[in-house]
Amino acid sequence: MTALDQTLAALADPSRRAIVDVLRQGPRPAGELAREMGMSPPTMSRALRALREAGLVAESHPVHDARVRIYELRAAPMQELRAWLEAVEENWATQLSAFKAHLERRG
Repeated sequence: MTALDQTLAALADPSRRAIVDVLRQGPRPAGELAREMGMSPPTMSRALRALREAGLVAESHPVHDARVRIYELRAAPMQELRAWLEAVEENWATQLSAFKAHLERRG
């Protein structure tokens, strides 16, 4: 599975997309995310593990408390997704332009 496939698979779940939306505002502890999202800690843990394994989030620990896990978004997977989407959009634009030119020649 490519990195892009992992990103898309991780983002296929609405709750994981919602977590990404919250993390766009800045890093958050796992417990705070669970409370904010109304999720149980085990459910949040599974969602964060999927996002971490896909490379979408990074986990760190504050120096003063190694039990706390802080999660933040990683830019690279989103940049790769954006590049892929732009290539797909460019392909569609090219095909639509060619179709328009074909219709104009016929009509």
